Amino acid sequence: MIGIVAVSHSARLGEAALELALQMVHGGGVRVQVAAGAGTDAGGAPILGTDAVAVAAAIDELATDCDGVLVLMDLGSAVLSAELALELRMSDVPVRLAPAPFVEGLLAAVVSAAAGGSLDAVAAEASAALGAKTGQLGEDAAAPAADVPTAAGDARTRQVQVRNPLGIHARPAALIAEASAGADVRLRRLPDGPEASAASLSRLLVLGARQGDELELSAHGAGAEAALDRLAALFDDGFGEGTSVAAGPVVSVAPVTAPSSEAVTIASGTVLRGRGVSPGSVAAPVRHLAPALPEPDAGVTLPVEERETEASAIEWAAVAVADQLRSRTAQATGEARAILDASRLLASDPELVSEATALVRAKGRSAARAVWETAGAHEKSLAALGGRMAERVADIRDVRDRIIAEILEVEMPGVPESDEPFVLVAVDLAPADTAALEGGQCVALVTEQGGPTSHTAIIARSLGLPAIVGVAGATAIPDEAVLLVDGERGTAEVDPAESSIAAAIAAATVVPFDGEGALGDGRPLALLANVGGAADAVNAAAAHADGVGLFRTEFCFLDRVDAPSVEEQVAAYRGVLAAFPGRKVVVRTLDAGSDKPLPFANADHEDNPALGVRGLRIARRTPALLDDQLRALAQATEAESAQVEVMAPMVATVEEARDFADRARAAGLSRVGIMIETPSAALLAAELFEIVDFVSLGTNDLAQYTLAADRLLSELGDLNDPWQPAVLRLLGMVGEAGRAAGKAVGVCGEAGGDPALAPVLIGLGVTSLSMTPRSLGRVAAALAEVTEDDCRRAAHAVLATGTAAEARAAASAALPGRGRA
Repeated sequence: MIGIVAVSHSARLGEAALELALQMVHGGGVRVQVAAGAGTDAGGAPILGTDAVAVAAAIDELATDCDGVLVLMDLGSAVLSAELALELRMSDVPVRLAPAPFVEGLLAAVVSAAAGGSLDAVAAEASAALGAKTGQLGEDAAAPAADVPTAAGDARTRQVQVRNPLGIHARPAALIAEASAGADVRLRRLPDGPEASAASLSRLLVLGARQGDELELSAHGAGAEAALDRLAALFDDGFGEGTSVAAGPVVSVAPVTAPSSEAVTIASGTVLRGRGVSPGSVAAPVRHLAPALPEPDAGVTLPVEERETEASAIEWAAVAVADQLRSRTAQATGEARAILDASRLLASDPELVSEATALVRAKGRSAARAVWETAGAHEKSLAALGGRMAERVADIRDVRDRIIAEILEVEMPGVPESDEPFVLVAVDLAPADTAALEGGQCVALVTEQGGPTSHTAIIARSLGLPAIVGVAGATAIPDEAVLLVDGERGTAEVDPAESSIAAAIAAATVVPFDGEGALGDGRPLALLANVGGAADAVNAAAAHADGVGLFRTEFCFLDRVDAPSVEEQVAAYRGVLAAFPGRKVVVRTLDAGSDKPLPFANADHEDNPALGVRGLRIARRTPALLDDQLRALAQATEAESAQVEVMAPMVATVEEARDFADRARAAGLSRVGIMIETPSAALLAAELFEIVDFVSLGTNDLAQYTLAADRLLSELGDLNDPWQPAVLRLLGMVGEAGRAAGKAVGVCGEAGGDPALAPVLIGLGVTSLSMTPRSLGRVAAALAEVTEDDCRRAAHAVLATGTAAEARAAASAALPGRGRA
C-alpha cells in the first residue's frame, strides 16, 4: 500500500482537497495524511504556512503500514518544508516528492493508490494529472513517466452501451471513477458526442449519456485493460440499477423557460401565469433578487510572472466557498441539506477548478474571468441536455458567482434583507439562496425560469412557501408592487383589488369540517379527499374527510428504476387503507406517462407524451405491471376493513374499460370503475356504465384534451379551466348517463375543491366530490347554503353559456348569495 501526504499552507484547502479526492474511492483502501497550516494565533485563527516537523510526523505515521509515501505540495514554498521533512523523519520508507498540481495530483494519486499502484505508478499518475487539460487548451503537457504511456498508439479502447434506465447520473459516475483506478480513462459518446475524464463527476454528467447510447472508452497505462474490463462489466450490469427496459432515451420533461422580459411594462391588475410548484396563497410587496455580479473583463491578459499567484487565488476561493456552503449545509435539514451539499461539491469540482486555473496559466486570464468562462462552458453543456439536467444550470451559476465574489472580495449578491414580508421575484434562484429563506420575511417565490424539479421548487415545497416558476415577464414587475401569488393555480396578480386579496386569503384559510357533507335541503353528499400516500391519508382522516375519492398510487413507483414488488405495494397500500376503516377508498391504478414518466414504464421517447402511452395504456406494453398492482390491492383489501374501489386512468374506449374490469374482478376486487379524462370516454358514458360500477371525472385532463391545450404550458392556462362551457357540457353528459344508470359519478380533479363550482357540479349529476383536505370545510359551507333545485337551476344556466366568464356569471346569478365561500 502507498501512503500519501498532502502538504498545504491552508488546513481548509488540504481538508477540502482530500474530501474531494476520497469521493472517488468509495471502497476506501488508501491512507492519506494532511500536513497543513502552521498552527493558530493567540486568537485561535489559523496561520497560513507549512511545518516541516508536521510533514515528517505524517510520513512516519504512514511508514508503519505503507510500502512507500508520496508527498504532494500546494505552493512553491511547501517544497522546502517537504525537503526538510525528509531529513527530520525517523522512518526509512521510500518517499517521493511529486512535481504535480496539488488538487488534480492528489485526486489522481488517491485513485491510483486505492487501486494498489506502486510508488512509481502513483507518482506518475499524479504528475500526469494535468496532461489532458493542458492538451485541450493547446499547451504542451509534461511528459509522463515511461510506465504510464499516453501516446495514441498505446491507448486501449472498448465500446459499451448505457443499459441502466436513468443513464449516467451521479451514482454511476462515482462507480466509473472508482473502476477506472490505475489508468487514464476517458469516455466519449458516439458517434461524435462530447468526451469526459472518468475522474470528473460534472464532466461525466455533461456527457448526457442516456439509456441506449453507445460510448467509447479509451484507457492508457499499465492498468488500462483491467480498468476497461471493470467498466465494461459495470455498463453491462446497468450499474446495479437494472437493464430490463428496452434501449432508448428516458422521457423527460423540459424545463419551463420564459422569454426575455426586456422593455415589458407590467400594469396593475395584470395576471401573470406560470407553473405552480408549491401551493398556498399570499399577497405582499415585491422584492427582487440582488443583481448578479457583472461579467469580468475579457480583455485582461496577465504577464507570465503573475499567473501562478492568480491561479492559486481560484483554489483558495473555491475552498472558501465550499467551507461556506458546508456551514449552511450543517444548518439545513431534509431535501435542502442534500441540495446544498451538492452545491458544496460543485464548488470543489476538480474539473471546474482545474480548468479555470489552467486558463490563467495558459492564456493569462484573470482569476475571475477564468472562473466565468469555465462555468459558462459547463452551463451550456447542461442546458443542451434539457430536462432535469438543464435545471441544474442555476446551481453552476451560483457556485460561479460565489467563487468570483470571494476572489474579488466583494459581497455576494442574493436575497434582500427586509423587516417586512415580501414576495421574492427573480429570473431563477440558486439552492443556497432558496434554502437561506427559512425563517426570514420571504412569503412566496416567483421566478421566470425553472421547472417542477428545479432546486427552487423542491426547497420551496420543503419550506412551505407558495411558489410559481416559468412566469414570463416576472422580473419586470416593479419593486414594492403588491403581488398576489397563488401557488396552486400558478397565477400572480399585480396590484390586485382588495376584494381579490380578501378572496385569496379566504380561499387559503382552512374552514373547519365536521365530516358531514350535505345540501341545505338535507340531501347527504360524500366529501372525500385526494391523497398520495399514508401520511396524506392520516391528515385527511384528521380533517374528517368522509373517505378517499382519489388515492394516487404513483408514490410507490416514483424514484425507482424498477417496479416495486407485490409485497412492497401491499405494505404501502395498507398504510392508506388503515386510516379509513369501514369507509370508502377509491384507488387509481398507476398513472405514469406524460408529465410523470417512469423508466420501467415509459422507456421510449415520445414526441407527444400527453397523447402517448400513459395511464391504462401502459398495460399494453407491460400487462404484468397492472396485474401485480391489482393483486397487491386485493391483498391489502383483505387485510384492512376499508371499502376499496379501484379505477383505471386514461380510458378512451369501451374495450379498454371491459378489459380493465375483467382483470380487476379476476384479481378479487369487486367495485370497479374508470376515470373519465378524455372526450371519448365522456361521449361513451352510457355504454361505459354498462360495464363499470362508477366513474370519476378527472377535470384537469378532461379540460386539457377537450381544449387541446397542454396543461403544463403556462401560456394556455386560461384554456385549462373547468368553467369552460365545452368541459361543463361533457360533465353534464356523464352526469345524465349516471342518473339514468343509477350509478355514482365522482369528481376528483381540481374542480372538486372549488366552492363556487361545487353546486353546479351537483346539479350536473355529480354524486361525490374529492379534493385536498384543506378545501373540505369551504366546499361543505357552500353546499350547505343551496338546495338540490338550486343546483339544477345553476347547472341548466351554465350549459347555455359560450364562455368561461359567462358560465361563472350565470352560476352566480342562478345562486344569488350562494355558492361562494
